[in-house]
This record gives sequence, C-alpha cells and structure tokens, in this order.
Amino acid sequence: MENLALRLARLDPEAGSAVRVVRHFDALTESGAGLHSIVRAAAHLAGVPARLRVPSRGLDVRVLANGAASPAGPGPAPHHLAPGRPDVDPAWPCAVLDDAGAALWLELPGRPGTLPAVVLERAGAAARIVLGPSPATAVGLLVDASVPEAERVAAARRLHLPETVRAVAELGAPPRVVAAGAPAGSGARAGIGAAGTVAELPRSWEQARLALRLSADGDERDPGPRVVHADELGALLLLLRAAEEAPAPHPDVLTLDRAAATAAWVLPSLVAVNQAVSLRDAARALGVHHSTLQDRLRHAETLLGWNTRDRTGQTRLALAIALLRLHRTA
Repeated sequence: MENLALRLARLDPEAGSAVRVVRHFDALTESGAGLHSIVRAAAHLAGVPARLRVPSRGLDVRVLANGAASPAGPGPAPHHLAPGRPDVDPAWPCAVLDDAGAALWLELPGRPGTLPAVVLERAGAAARIVLGPSPATAVGLLVDASVPEAERVAAARRLHLPETVRAVAELGAPPRVVAAGAPAGSGARAGIGAAGTVAELPRSWEQARLALRLSADGDERDPGPRVVHADELGALLLLLRAAEEAPAPHPDVLTLDRAAATAAWVLPSLVAVNQAVSLRDAARALGVHHSTLQDRLRHAETLLGWNTRDRTGQTRLALAIALLRLHRTA
C-alpha cells in the first residue's frame, strides 16, 4: 500500500494523499482507537475543524486542524438532521452515523474536494465501527438466524442483556427483546416468544411472530386476546406450522368464516364460549343474558354443523378459531 501511495503521488498527488488517508483510518480502526482520536485525525488530515455529535451518549466533540480540542458550543448541526433550524449551515459536509442523530462533519464551507471527502467518508466509517449498530439494528441481529451466533452474542453484550431473554413481536413495530421476567406488553397487539438464551432468540422470534398472528384487536369485528404468549400455546404451535404448509385453508376454517359473515354476533359469541369456563361467564363477558347466548349458540352450531359444547366440539372450535386468525393474517 505504501508503494502504491508513492507511485500515485508521482502521478496524482491528490490520489496519493487519499490512499494515505485510507491507510491512516484503517490503522486507527485496527488499533481500536476511540471517537476522540478519529475526530482529531479527521481535523488534521482535512486541515479544518471537525466535529462529532452523538446525542445518545451526550457526546459533542470539536477538534481544530492543529489537533487542539475546542468547546463545541451550540454551533450548527447537519441540515438534514435538523430541518428548519436557524443555526444550520447546509454547506458543511456531513457523515450521518446512525438513525439516532449521531453525525460527523467538517467545518468546510462549500463542496469538499477529493481529499476532504475521503477524510469524511473514512472517518465516518471508523466512527460507525466504534459506535456499533444502533439498538434497533442490534436487536435485528439478535433474532436473525442467518447471523452467526458469535455476532449475536456480541450484540447482546453491547445491549447489556441478561442471560435469559425472550423476543416480542408487535403489530407494525420492529422486534423487541426483553428479559424473561420483565413485562413484555406495551398495549399494542403482540406475540411473546418463549424465554431462552441469546442463542435461542431466533426461535423465540419465530414463535413470537406466529403468536402475533393469533392475537386480535379485541373488538366485535376481531374478538380475541391482544397479547398471545407462545409458551402457553403448547402443541398448538406445531399444528399451526403444519397448517401453514397446507395448500388451502381447512374446511372448518371456511365454514367458520362463512358463519361469521352471517351476523356480527356469531364470531364474538363463539370466541367467548370457547374461552369461558361456563356459558354464564361467556354471557357476562358479552354483556347478554345467558338464555340469549344459548339461542345464539344453537343457531351458530346449525351454521357450523357440529356441537361446540362437548370436548371434541370445543377442541375443534378452538382450532378453527386459531386457524381462522392465522388465515386472515397470511
């Protein structure tokens, strides 16, 4: 690399300097240099003040071209991180480091030349390595079975996770990982995976996603629990996975779906009956008289074609309800 830099310097001094910049930041990264060293190198090599801001760590570092630290003060921020702010200078080149507002920039008005651009790019890359992935990205690594276990364990250390954890899948949200004994719900529809080690998080995440598909809005249109725990489903998880491989929904699912379409009360009534200990408890949950619920149930059984009150019928109804939710969230 040194010989290449010398040859390039004879042909194109700017290109030779760019290679030296790359070598310099590679060496800093290999030696485990910290953020202050990276900012100092950026300022020195670019010949202008450099500044690093990491809001998540409360860090704001400014270094002059001679290597001396200088108070950062309020100063301008990268314009695309703080649109509409009066202290923004859109002319300063900036390297965005994460999705939480961390950034490195050179106090260089106007478009940077080749050398400052290389300095900013390599300094930004080195700083990203020191900062590591953002919490959201780290959690994504933890639940990804394709990521080597060593990388997942390293990500767990950065997040200071306990030994026993579980994955949480919420509707419209990125994955979450929580301690096994910690409250997992946030009020949103959620599936909670089984507890295990960090190495087992991909399996917990798969379970959490499947459990999420069995959750419901909890209203008349979509009755059922808003939060479903995979470790409470037992062997049902195996049946659900098998059902996903089937080329078409089971006939009981189609029958239940047709029955539910006949009247708004059909599905809520069947779900309540299937979940409650007795018809009276189900009637109280629905806010109707138990004789009214009995009439509804007789009509629903006619539509379904089976008795929902003996043990076989109860199990069949429970499976049909679960498979219907799975089918609707396919």
